[in-house]
Amino acid sequence: MARFEMHEQDRAALGGQNHAEVYCEMGLMYATGRECRVDLVSAHKWLNIAAVKGSDRAAALRAELAASMSKTELAMALREAREWMTMH
Repeated sequence: MARFEMHEQDRAALGGQNHAEVYCEMGLMYATGRECRVDLVSAHKWLNIAAVKGSDRAAALRAELAASMSKTELAMALREAREWMTMH
């Protein structure tokens, strides 16, 4: 699964497809367990990044997902998104 994530992440970083939509799709992938295990922390992380990049859809999905997560999970997701944004 990491290979898919890195591939999509690289493609978004290099241009072409709308960055926010790639990140939103990655968030949905983790939220639904499509081709991977369900990981709400990763889902929130990618939806958060997509929302920051301008996706209104991701912002709405992120808020919906956050309602089902613990404070610890939310803190982890926010930290991971912040770290990713700092590195990229």
